[in-house]
Amino acid sequence: MTDFRSIADRVEIEALRAEFTDAVMMRDRARLASLFTEDGVLRMPNIPVEQIGREEIRAGGERLQAQHEFFVQTTHPGTVRLDGDTATGRAYIQEIGRTRDGRQGLNFAVYHDRYRRTADGWRFAERVYEVRYEDSSPLAGSAPPSTGTPV
Repeated sequence: MTDFRSIADRVEIEALRAEFTDAVMMRDRARLASLFTEDGVLRMPNIPVEQIGREEIRAGGERLQAQHEFFVQTTHPGTVRLDGDTATGRAYIQEIGRTRDGRQGLNFAVYHDRYRRTADGWRFAERVYEVRYEDSSPLAGSAPPSTGTPV
């Protein structure tokens, strides 16, 4: 991989995936939605959820996040395959959380992604969430009280 454009594209796509996780963790639904193309799609078949377009993605994120007492998502690098102004890839996810109705657990999942280069940089054209392992055992820990001030 000696083509500098290819290297830059891969770095930008990895930054996009990191930005997604940060937006989820910081509950910044507007920023989360902005990471998708105008006609972008977020699919989570296990829930089941399909959100099409930035407004549905923003509103859907709001609904999902409102259900959680706490939620932590970490993203691990996966693959990226470039094809001009589009690309495909995968990112590996670990999540732990508890909903306000008491459901809780830990899971490992894969995001299957399609990316598109836009005037604003790389964006998700589609993100499909596939759970690979789920553990609904009671969680021993809890979220500390919120101070209201980000660190």
